[in-house]
Amino acid sequence: MRSTPPLLRSLACVISLLAASAALAEEQAAAPTLKSVLLAQLRSTHNQEEWFVPVNIAIQGLTPEQAAWKDAGDNHSIVQLVNHLIFWNRQQLAKFNGEKPAAFSGDNKETFAGLDKATWETSVRQIDEVLTAWEKAIEQADEAKLAKWYSTIARISTHNAYHTGQIIYIRKMKGNWDPAKGVK
Repeated sequence: MRSTPPLLRSLACVISLLAASAALAEEQAAAPTLKSVLLAQLRSTHNQEEWFVPVNIAIQGLTPEQAAWKDAGDNHSIVQLVNHLIFWNRQQLAKFNGEKPAAFSGDNKETFAGLDKATWETSVRQIDEVLTAWEKAIEQADEAKLAKWYSTIARISTHNAYHTGQIIYIRKMKGNWDPAKGVK
């Protein structure tokens, strides 16, 4: 049995050490922060399609008539769901920014406003604006503030994803969802 020359063994050892230290450096560089996790969550519910369809894609291409459609029951229209998301994202963002949020009676039913077809394009613009504002606010926040707010921000993302799922369900039910956008 031939033995490996010492120089070759040393070279193999150095290569192994370099590979291990490179892997460790990559792992440390990629270690998530609270800020990066919260931003990833918000972006995946706003405009970055990853595991599920974000709200911007879910409402893309809807006509005002399609957005305002409502069944005979007590269910919400897409425009009502979008306006509900706008309301709650604005409320929490104002608090996060140290501002006074808009007046609210406490009746959540009021947040599902807007069966008005004329305001649909405004709602589309406003949901994008408030979610973009959230992302900018988180980018600028320090870790101490994020540590205080992380639970609320995570729930905002979950809430946004929940209602986006309802929007897609309505679109599928009405036959105006394109499965190429991510949900078959």
